[in-house]
Amino acid sequence: MKIALIGCGYLGKIHAKCIKEITNLELVGVYDMAQDVAQETAERFSTVAYADMQTLIARCDVADIVTTTVTHFEVAKKSITSGKHCFIEKPVTATVEEAEQLIELAQKHNVAVQVGHVERYNPAFLAALPYLTHPLSIETFRLGKFNLRGADVSVVHDLMIHDIDLVLSLMKSDVIDIQAAGHQYISSSLDIANARLLFANGGIASLSASRIAEHPVRKMCIFQPENYITVNFQEKKVEKMEFKNHQTDISEISVVEHNAIVEELTDFIQTIQHQKTPKVTMNDGVNALRIADKVVKKILQ
Repeated sequence: MKIALIGCGYLGKIHAKCIKEITNLELVGVYDMAQDVAQETAERFSTVAYADMQTLIARCDVADIVTTTVTHFEVAKKSITSGKHCFIEKPVTATVEEAEQLIELAQKHNVAVQVGHVERYNPAFLAALPYLTHPLSIETFRLGKFNLRGADVSVVHDLMIHDIDLVLSLMKSDVIDIQAAGHQYISSSLDIANARLLFANGGIASLSASRIAEHPVRKMCIFQPENYITVNFQEKKVEKMEFKNHQTDISEISVVEHNAIVEELTDFIQTIQHQKTPKVTMNDGVNALRIADKVVKKILQ
């Protein structure tokens, strides 16, 4: 299957490297608004740099869209209306309305679209997933150093949205109330944020995100009636804590290492080949974006 990489920034180059590792997937070309960046990427990964995006789209089966968020809609629209399957990095689009338009277009043109919420494929999360059966309360912490690469959107849309997607996938219930606070420090938008989500099924989630931390942290704690599970996305570790007879029993859950981006791209290709529903659908992407928007609105009101 032929795939085109659109967007050759930091993450785009990681995607290019991962694509080259996937059997039966051919990187037919790359495009970036900065032609020197596209040319450098093409030379590095033994492919062709295209000066015209539409020409590249015409020559692929799948468009891998790793551009800035504000351009996702136009790039995906061109790809979908050309009958191409799309992998779109998160956030899916700049607005919910844009994402909803893409859903309609994808249905009309009968193409598959997956959103790049890569933590769904994190080996630690996959190892923990079979044990995450009755989450009552979830706490997440996602901290990182400041990087201009993600500063085109708020920390909620850059970092917290990963955990919003994960929490929504685990709770499987509507969010009925949101409380949030945050601050702007370095960029032109929010750099620190905390949100508390209340779900219709009684579940609660507390999410913290910062992009001005000294050390990176990506962690989730899930409280259930029978146990308490900690997922360390950064260190790829999972621990299960059970309370029995007034004693605490702590055990480590085995994690099978793999490259999460390779896994998500491979899974999407298999989804197309077998005409299955993607693991992270456009609806999932829209739901995460909608909650992220509401969190920011709560902070700024």
